[in-house]
Amino acid sequence: MKIAMVGCGALGSWYGARLARAGREVHFLMRGDLAAVRERGLRIESPEGDFTLRPPIHEDPESIGVADLVCIALKTTANDRCAQLVAPLVGPNTRLLCLQNGLGNCERMAATFNPAQILAGLCFVCINRTAPGVVRHIAYGKIVLGEFAAPPSGRTRDIAGLFEDAGVPCVVTANLPRALWEKLVWNIPFNGLGVAAAAGWQAFDDGTIPTSHAVGEPWPTDRLLADARWLRATRELMAEVIASAQAKGLGMEADLAERMIANTHRMGPYRASSLIDFERAQPMELEAMFLEPLRQARAAGVPTPRLAALCAVLAQLEGRRLARNAGGSLC
Repeated sequence: MKIAMVGCGALGSWYGARLARAGREVHFLMRGDLAAVRERGLRIESPEGDFTLRPPIHEDPESIGVADLVCIALKTTANDRCAQLVAPLVGPNTRLLCLQNGLGNCERMAATFNPAQILAGLCFVCINRTAPGVVRHIAYGKIVLGEFAAPPSGRTRDIAGLFEDAGVPCVVTANLPRALWEKLVWNIPFNGLGVAAAAGWQAFDDGTIPTSHAVGEPWPTDRLLADARWLRATRELMAEVIASAQAKGLGMEADLAERMIANTHRMGPYRASSLIDFERAQPMELEAMFLEPLRQARAAGVPTPRLAALCAVLAQLEGRRLARNAGGSLC
């Protein structure tokens, strides 16, 4: 099977490297890390063992050609370029596996490609890109895999088998929407609150953030959980996300939030991807990870004051970033 990995930041590099190390033909479509990987290879640092690969890397999708499986690990902030990057890789029998955060990504992809070719994978993994061509794996790695427009099929299980053979736990779900919302139970509080705290927001006791655009001290997951105020905010946000999913008829286990909090305690000081984006003055995944869930919660008739307040803060911070980039006023 010929596999193309589109979006080779931490996520795409980690899973692509695992597949390549297991002997699969994996082609990496790279931009920023291209020169570093050409010179030194792709370096993976993990408690499961460090390794370096020199896989086929490409600057443009045309040089890869049609693939059997295309894994899309782009940041959702790059979704406006997704169709352009993916189209040269797609033939009538290609499977498109979306490994992105949030809601609405498969729907957007289905506007360009055949919905029957689309799958989604929810990645429960702690990884960071620490340098060009270097990915640090901290913990976990499971993928929950489902079809976008149909129940799981033999091809779904075949793709799950590829990851299993590479040492990546992969579970097939018949309820992809529920799996998407389950990941949001973690992503919304730990990504969003980490950013808001670093910007000086005082949780939900104060709906404002300082007028300064300076980034304060980092707020990784362990620091959020060690502070009673932020732990309460985490639980409140999780409860709103779970209530939204339940209102949509998706159903979730009663202890899901506490299990996620316990698992996060075991991770230690982990900086979620949105916090890293914010610290680097890069776009945050505001639309797919925060605003679309808020819209769907409202459409389901669920009161989500905590999520609405968080979205307002993140939108304000993103507006400030855009103003700085444009050389405009920060007020």
